Amino acid sequence: QVQLVESGGGLVQAGGSLRLSCAASGRTFSNSAMGWFRLAPEKEREFVSAISGSGVSTYYADSVKGRFTISRDNAKNTLYLQMNNLKPEDTAVYYCAAVGRYSWNSYYYRPNDYAYWGQGTQVTVSS
Repeated sequence: QVQLVESGGGLVQAGGSLRLSCAASGRTFSNSAMGWFRLAPEKEREFVSAISGSGVSTYYADSVKGRFTISRDNAKNTLYLQMNNLKPEDTAVYYCAAVGRYSWNSYYYRPNDYAYWGQGTQVTVSS
């Protein structure tokens, strides 16, 4: 059974940092693009960041550019999101996702491009 399990969420004050992890099991995603999305109350799901299978190419939403860093460790089948200078508007449930097909040099920002999703981890930023 393929699983993506997020961890690292929590409550933090504005200006603080968190590091999210997404551990994959059941198959390897080492050659597959992966990404992070978030869902805040009364808002639509929002793209946050994406990374190619190689880890060389990354892409960020304008709202997090310069504050968040996506990375991956293919040997550990794990995806990360380092979040710095957090703001109250970053409060949301964060989901990791994997495209599932070969995408060594590509990244994707549309939810429909992703075949596998985690259950999410809550991030709450207090002002």
